[in-house]
Amino acid sequence: MGIARGAIADPPLNPDARPTSREAQPLPDTRKHRGAGPRDHEWFGPEARPYLIAATSDLSWLLTRGYAEPSSLKLVGDRYRLVERQRVAVLRSACSDQSLARRHANRIVAPRGPLRIDGFNLILTLESALGGGIVLGGRDGCFRDLASVHGTYRRVEETQAALDLAGRFLTEWGIGACTWYLDAPVSNSGRLAAMIRAMGWEAAIVPDPDSILSQPGAPITTADSGILDRCGPWLNLARLLVDQVPGAFVVDLGSLQPYHQGGPAPGGGEG
Repeated sequence: MGIARGAIADPPLNPDARPTSREAQPLPDTRKHRGAGPRDHEWFGPEARPYLIAATSDLSWLLTRGYAEPSSLKLVGDRYRLVERQRVAVLRSACSDQSLARRHANRIVAPRGPLRIDGFNLILTLESALGGGIVLGGRDGCFRDLASVHGTYRRVEETQAALDLAGRFLTEWGIGACTWYLDAPVSNSGRLAAMIRAMGWEAAIVPDPDSILSQPGAPITTADSGILDRCGPWLNLARLLVDQVPGAFVVDLGSLQPYHQGGPAPGGGEG
């Protein structure tokens, strides 16, 4: 199966592109900021974005029709000659029509009462926004970071500012008590939990926050796709907070894209 070519021209050959979507081996994180990578302004700049947006649309089209995620990402990444970091961004920004409809149906706009917060998911996005790192705008309207803890979390200079930002606006919006759920297997969870408790919130260190947040209960806040496809009411808190950060490096790859509605392949007839 192929994807029909559209009005967008084939991207120029990228000498840094990789032929597969295999994840590179993580390196120890010694950064003081969760800022942009050394080539992010090139890989996610104005010239690259049309191809990344098209790739996100193509991947969403394939996922909607039930094609496997790994092979679909490879097909799309190879077509647009994307480097590994771009492929990760496209994967994090795409979703099927079915997932999109479910997420929109469960999203709440004006919460009242307590919230359950996906702790690392929120804090990493806020740290990235405050530190000048990429924040991705996904097809479902969520804002997501490109950072990853790889089993180890390190506080950065923006960590306290991220908590202050959340605290200020949660108070202004009249949201009640919040519980932050942190992954027990991630090192330094206890240190982050102590900072959260110092802000007056509850912090629970649990083996698997995803399973808890997917269960019925108070509304949750997360941008984790796996949780969003299973949970009940959720608040797009990361986006609401990043919108308050002047000059944030937001790369919107899909939130303005319409449903494909089972129509033709992106850019033309059926692939």
